[in-house]
Amino acid sequence: MIELQQVSKRYDHGDVPVEALRGINLSITRGEFVAIMGPSGSGKSTLLNLLSALDRPSSGTIRLDGRDIASLSDDQVTLLRRNRIGLIFQFFNLLPTLTAVENVLLPVLMSRAPTRQDRDRAHELLHHVGLNHRLDHKPGQLSGGEMQRVAIARAFVTAPPIILADEPTGNLDTASGHEVLQLLRRQASEQGATVVMVTHDAQAARVGTRLLVIRDGAIQRDDRLVAQADDHAGLQEPRESHFREAATSAASGVA
Repeated sequence: MIELQQVSKRYDHGDVPVEALRGINLSITRGEFVAIMGPSGSGKSTLLNLLSALDRPSSGTIRLDGRDIASLSDDQVTLLRRNRIGLIFQFFNLLPTLTAVENVLLPVLMSRAPTRQDRDRAHELLHHVGLNHRLDHKPGQLSGGEMQRVAIARAFVTAPPIILADEPTGNLDTASGHEVLQLLRRQASEQGATVVMVTHDAQAARVGTRLLVIRDGAIQRDDRLVAQADDHAGLQEPRESHFREAATSAASGVA
């Protein structure tokens, strides 16, 4: 689904170039839920920007579904991002003048007028995330957790095979963040989507099936996780005893 070969990203700041990523090799298969942790400035957000085609690598190759991003025109990249990638942001990025349903339909509106089937799907997704009673509410009438639920529904409305999430619980309280992660994992599982999530929160990372730790622009650790089923109290910890060590190491120094 996602393959990176010797990917590097360099930013030029005056006479001192900054190498944000250094020779990243990474393969992510369909249906994986990958959590990425690392200290501030480690390169994790840069990696997410490259995967979303919002930026391009200085060197190396990134393939999404077998397609080399660097070989695509700007228009083709726009179509790839619109049709194949769902994005979830820390700050929700909802339009304040639109209702919950209208915000969910935004990815559709960018390319065409929504059909009745599109609207039905938006309603269905909002029902799945527990907002069937908030369909006509605007963001200013919703809590932070509810706004992030709308953002999750929006990310899935076109059934993209790849979901990229940037600190999706960063602006939520613990309880709301926990609920959002459960919803994200459930929606991804039901649709067979591949999820890559950047987070500074070790508890949030536990929802994944794989943990990447990035430091100084390089992958320091790559741990497979076996998540247990949810219990009535919520998400349980993965079985791997080394998770705590990896997550604690990743979180150290995070702003």
